[in-house]
Amino acid sequence: MSFLSKLRVFLLMDWKTKGLLLESFCYLGVGRYLKSIPFSKVAPSLGQHMEETTFEPSVANEKVISNVSQAIHIMSQYTFWESQCLVKAIAAMKMLEKRQIESTLYLGTARDDSGELIAHAWLRSGPYYITGSKGMEKFTVVGQFAKKIGGKSNG
Repeated sequence: MSFLSKLRVFLLMDWKTKGLLLESFCYLGVGRYLKSIPFSKVAPSLGQHMEETTFEPSVANEKVISNVSQAIHIMSQYTFWESQCLVKAIAAMKMLEKRQIESTLYLGTARDDSGELIAHAWLRSGPYYITGSKGMEKFTVVGQFAKKIGGKSNG
């Protein structure tokens, strides 16, 4: 699809969708910035270390979670910077936090076919995986951060 075709599609979207896409673009920028600074400085803002949020589904939040996931996946293809798994997970976590929705960010490692150590990040809210679910089963979780809402976490 050409640039003009994509622009036309964007312009025909409703304002709520446009706003969500633009917000996700901004949070992807925040995520990329946070990835560029030492992780020890970023970790406290990600939530409670080595804890998880509930796996219970929240029917009230299901549509919002789906919309945030779609917006992150769409806009990550249009950033001028690298927006891979960790950047997407942080951006989605921040968007859900803004909407008072809990989430857990997972960090995992594995070995690729040539034996090299590789890393991956993904985000879950309730039973729903917002980012990074593809291939996550190949990774061993080495860190997780629970972003709890409602006074349960100050991180």
